[in-house]
Amino acid sequence: MAKPAAPDLPPLGLTGAYRMRWKRRRMLWRALRARRQMQKVADRTRQIPGTGVLVFAVLRNEITRLPYFLKHYRQLGAAHFLMVDNGSDDGSAELLADQPDVSLWRTEAGYRDSRFGLDWLGWLLIRHGHGRWCLTVDADELLVYSGMETHGLDDLTSMLEQRGRAGFGALMLDLYPKGPLGAQACAPGQDPSEVLQWFDAGPYRAVRQPPQGNLWVQGGMRERVFFQDQPKRSPTLNKLPLVRWNRRYAYINSTHSMLPPRMNALYSGPGGTEPSGVLLHTKFLPEIVSKSATEKQRQQHFHMPQQFDGYYDRITDAPDLWHEGSVRYRGPDQLAELGLMTPLAW
Repeated sequence: MAKPAAPDLPPLGLTGAYRMRWKRRRMLWRALRARRQMQKVADRTRQIPGTGVLVFAVLRNEITRLPYFLKHYRQLGAAHFLMVDNGSDDGSAELLADQPDVSLWRTEAGYRDSRFGLDWLGWLLIRHGHGRWCLTVDADELLVYSGMETHGLDDLTSMLEQRGRAGFGALMLDLYPKGPLGAQACAPGQDPSEVLQWFDAGPYRAVRQPPQGNLWVQGGMRERVFFQDQPKRSPTLNKLPLVRWNRRYAYINSTHSMLPPRMNALYSGPGGTEPSGVLLHTKFLPEIVSKSATEKQRQQHFHMPQQFDGYYDRITDAPDLWHEGSVRYRGPDQLAELGLMTPLAW
């Protein structure tokens, strides 16, 4: 069982609130400028239904994952997808441009310089997400929650509204195979959890960080395998992907944290009491070995990318991530029983 998160921090005070307000305004200004970096490929925004959850994502070369990604969120009732392609050359953009429920933009601008895509998505959220429930995810993230087999995203957001909640937090849970990375096979459109059948049930730890009170959850497989000697550098695993959006909101670090600060209190991590789900992280499909060599050269995925060269080198060595404590994934109810998300009472 994961340890509950630390309690919320005291109020910021006048000075802290002033600084956070100006930081949020800077992020919104960056998003406004970033719109000039994007070119419309397929603009179907006039066809967006008046109700329903909108899905936002930035991607590059995800042709293997995209068919199932779209299927998964369509089955949950997503109303429309708003996607930014960052220079794919594997057919991803062409696939998305042909989808009747996808609006697609393309940019060749630097992913790292755009705050890892947040500036591009920030503009789309301002322009199309105001007043709507918006789900912001990566192409390798699949949201699951208890009861999802019979309750789609519209039911989930209705339940959240009834409880006075403006967002829905999730643990990013790494799924991985048994055996050396790259030795498996995954066909386009296949459910990644059929290939990545294992995860670490713990340990996970959660603390609040000043000054904006954002949660910081770490632990799990990537810390065990890649950051055992430097656990503070292991990936951040908490996210707030589903939010009833307001054009004054801004994500700060992926969907790990956002402003205004009060939004960060909507999730307290594994073991917390707030309504929550899990983002199944399908990063470790067989292509991860070749992709890691490419991303090491591109230097686009970390604030200080040179510090993570060793991380990429370990992945290209095709390690076996499985260990005796690994747990086979059997569905969202299992994750709720393990305390990795909250059971939802429908």
